[in-house]
Order: sequence, then structure tokens, then C-alpha cells
Amino acid sequence: MCVINYLVENPFYGILVALGGVWFIQLYFYLFYYIRVVFYKNNSKVKQEKEGVSVIICAKNEEENLKQFLPSVLEQDYPNYEVIVVNDCSVDGTESVIRDLQKKYTHLRTTNLNQDDKFFHGKKLALTVGIKAAANDQLLFTDADCKVVSSKWIEKMQAKFTDKSEIVLAYGGYFPEKKLINNLIRFDTLFTAIQYFAFSLARKTYMGVGRNLAYRKSLFFKNKGFAKHHHLYSGYDDLFVSQAATKRNVRVEISPDSVTRSRSEQTFLQWLKQKKRHLTTSKLYKFSSKWRLFLENSSRIAFYVLFVLSLILFKEYYIYILAAFLFRTIVQLIVFKVAMKRLNEKFLLLPSLLYDILMPFLSLLFLLANKFSRKKNQWK
Repeated sequence: MCVINYLVENPFYGILVALGGVWFIQLYFYLFYYIRVVFYKNNSKVKQEKEGVSVIICAKNEEENLKQFLPSVLEQDYPNYEVIVVNDCSVDGTESVIRDLQKKYTHLRTTNLNQDDKFFHGKKLALTVGIKAAANDQLLFTDADCKVVSSKWIEKMQAKFTDKSEIVLAYGGYFPEKKLINNLIRFDTLFTAIQYFAFSLARKTYMGVGRNLAYRKSLFFKNKGFAKHHHLYSGYDDLFVSQAATKRNVRVEISPDSVTRSRSEQTFLQWLKQKKRHLTTSKLYKFSSKWRLFLENSSRIAFYVLFVLSLILFKEYYIYILAAFLFRTIVQLIVFKVAMKRLNEKFLLLPSLLYDILMPFLSLLFLLANKFSRKKNQWK
């Protein structure tokens, strides 16, 4: 009661109390969740029995990307796999590129979807067609504009499947470029990966990314495919993982050999459009997942705002305020440094200090932009 009475009489000191509260919340996320990425041990052993894997890629007008990136999938150091490319109503030279590649790679299969003017179908239909055509239960997904950076990609992902595991989450990054927007997008992608890896390691899986994702064909049909969110053009990765994941059927693969990379958006407006598309699905996450993400983002905003206010209003305590800020920063840098090393990301550590402040405010911008924008049909 004495503390409450003191705060009533001296309301400005409530700012210090609030700063302590959000500081504690931020440390809770780092030391209970994100630190799991630091202590993660990739102890999967190479299996003697090479079970069959079906790699599924959907392509819509991806002629140039298939020429450049599909060979990285077709030339994997793995003896028992097929690659299925679903040509979804392409009007460029996609079909011709696939035919040419089939002459060299006998394990490349394809199926074509034709345009129906009566209705617009999204990527989920193309994926469903590819899944039905797959000869194997273990399915591995990436995009036509993604490059697999290692010939051990399939082996790494396949090693995570056990009798109990049905979903494997991995990292889909972006090629580094000497552009500020590229650097910011790569930070956002890395931080998002730290979140979904860490929450999954805590048995609270809420998403995966379609650029690098694996699950069982039997799991797909057991969950009736994309039926629960067929009305949305997005959600073929995160919403499916959210609905199909249990506390024990998900594993993560964190290593440089399991990474895929693609080109990032080139302008802020293109990135805004991409983020808005992703936000159409996040509202359908489980309440507990939405609450954790909201709490992390809002506490980060509050932490930086209250930190500045506290330095201005309570100069006599600046040493303690700075010490608390420095401690959180050190923990943050340790987590990012380890994650960068394990996922072979570079030139993000020092920029992360600025981006960590900027991103929660940008997230609010993306949320507002999505709320007041008109929804359009999109394939991806």
C-alpha cells in the first residue's frame, strides 16, 4: 500500500515502474524463448535408410527463376527423391524450361493447370495438385524463385523426420544486397525466424515459411488440406502449420546447409505489399500465439519509449537505467550473433540495434495499412 500511495502522490515515478515491467517482459522473451536458438543442438544423425522425398514447387510465370534456381534442387546429394513442378497457368516460357530440364533430370516431374475464366484460384490449389501427385509421404516445399544453397538440403530436412515428427521448419532467407531495404528485410526475416524457431522449440509452434518447409502427405490429408482457410489466398504455410502442429510433431532444422535464399523486395512499397499479404493470415492464428506476438511487439515499443522518458525525467537514476538497457542489449546481441552464424547471415549484427527499435513501429504501420486497404486476389 505504501508503494501505491507513493505512486499516487508522485505519478511520474510510475514511468520507472512501467519501464521495469516491460524490461522484465522483454527479458522473459529473450531468456525463456529466444535463448533456445542459442542452445539448440542439431543432433540429428544421417539416416542409413534414405526414405523417399517429394519436393514440390509451384511456378506461375517463373521462366527465368526456374532456369537459374531449379538446378540447385535437382542436383541434391540424395539418392531417393523426385521434384514436382506445378505449372500454374503460366503464359511465359515456364513449360518450355521444364521440358528442357526434364531431358537432363529424369527425377523431374511436372503437372500443368490451365486457366479457367469462371473462377480465380490461388496457390493452394496448385499445391494441392502437387501434393496429390507426390509419390512419397515426406514432402518438402520451396518456391520457384528460391535457391537451395547446399546439396545437403534434402538430407538435412529428411533427417528430422521420425516416427513422431510430421512437420519440419527451416529458414528461408534472402540474398544480401548493398541496399538499405534489403538489409532491413533480411533483419525482419531473421528475427521472425528466431521467433518461430524459439516458440516451436518451446512446443508452441505457430507458423512456418513456404520457402523452406516440410511435412507429411498423410498429415496434409488428415487435416483436410487447406479446407479451413481455403477462402484466403495466403496461409498455405503458416496457417496450415498452425492448425496441424501439436506439442510433439514439429521439429526445427537450423543449419547453413538447410537454408534457401531468394531475392528480396526492391522497394519499401513492394515490401509493404508483401507484409500486408502476410497480415491477412496472422489474424487467424491461435489466440495464445497472437497474444504472445502482440505482447512482444507492444512491450518492445513501450520499452524504448519509456527508456527515453526515464532518462529525461530521472537523471539521478541514469546509471541504473542505462545498466538495464545495456543488459538487455547484450542479451539481444548474443541471440542475434548465434542465429546469424547458424543461418549464415552477415552484416546484420550492428544494424540490428537500430532495426530492433524501428521494426515494432513499422509493424504498426503495416497493420494500419492492411486494415484500411482494399483486398485483392493474389496468387502468392
